Amino acid sequence: MSLVDKMKAQAEQAAAKTREGVGEIQAKRDLAQAEGELGRVAFDLADRGEIAHAQLTEPVQRIRDIKGRLAGEASSPTPAQ
Repeated sequence: MSLVDKMKAQAEQAAAKTREGVGEIQAKRDLAQAEGELGRVAFDLADRGEIAHAQLTEPVQRIRDIKGRLAGEASSPTPAQ
């Protein structure tokens, strides 16, 4: 095998590893997005009382508190300058 052939083979291996890495990163991103969507749906259902579980109580309340703070900040008038 010539030096050029070896270099081509190494470049192809590197490209294959890169494609695998990109695929894994995309899969992880898709998983995170799906988990986020599930979390939003679970919160909405729990907030409406359509589902209940002891493990949901604290996170649901935490989200309610944060949303309440955000709503309070949005509705408070800005100080005049």
